[in-house]
Amino acid sequence: MKRIVCGLMMCFFIAGLATAHAGGNAKKPSPAEALDILKQGNERFYRGESLHPHIDIKRIKQTGTESQADHAYATIVGCSDSRVPPELIFDAGLMDLFVIRVAGNVCDTDEIGSVEYGVAHVRTPVLVILGHGQCGAVTAVTHAITGKGHALEANIPPLVDNIEPAVKRALKQAHWETHGDAVVPLAIEQNVYQSIEDLFMHSAATRDLVKKGAVMVVGAIYDVNTGRVKWLPEKNVTDILTRVEKNKTRAMNPMAEPAGDVHH
Repeated sequence: MKRIVCGLMMCFFIAGLATAHAGGNAKKPSPAEALDILKQGNERFYRGESLHPHIDIKRIKQTGTESQADHAYATIVGCSDSRVPPELIFDAGLMDLFVIRVAGNVCDTDEIGSVEYGVAHVRTPVLVILGHGQCGAVTAVTHAITGKGHALEANIPPLVDNIEPAVKRALKQAHWETHGDAVVPLAIEQNVYQSIEDLFMHSAATRDLVKKGAVMVVGAIYDVNTGRVKWLPEKNVTDILTRVEKNKTRAMNPMAEPAGDVHH
């Protein structure tokens, strides 16, 4: 196991060197500018006016000779659902977005490590946690908690257990004696905030970049019925960060511990 971990760390190290060499001096948009690019892209998609940028042969050739750190302006944590492809939703192309997709857009170890790579090495100025309507993962957890669940394959429960606190908050906020599927949209929104909180709790590196103003973290929800992205209040993200900063159990070290001897 240690050899595997060390090997992965070496891969990231080498990729980081390449990124720093090729993209260290590239001018990126500010966090606010990057967010505006995403908003404009989604507006084009929603209106059926997508430009489909950066997918021509010139861009393809660039991907083999240039660093993504010279181009990518956003890291997106989205759901694996086939209805929610970030590059299409935001009318983006090759090397524009650093995308992490996982069922339920959760932020657990693998996703958080990928986020850290996106914001620290690919140097994207904005990070979006993107939930979506009719999310199957959030619906499944809601059904499980309210007694309507069914048997799941062995590896699914530990995948979606991060969603449970979000669903429980949604149920509490709804103040219903009988909780039906009508609570799912609220749970989807709460799950975006839960992912942001999980990220901040376990990633001191991300918190540091946000506090420095180098990265903006934004929550959003994609409407599968219309194609439009709803942007959640930025104040709520600020409130989550403030709360996490007061939590004594939050991760404090932004860097990994030394890997040790690879031969052991």
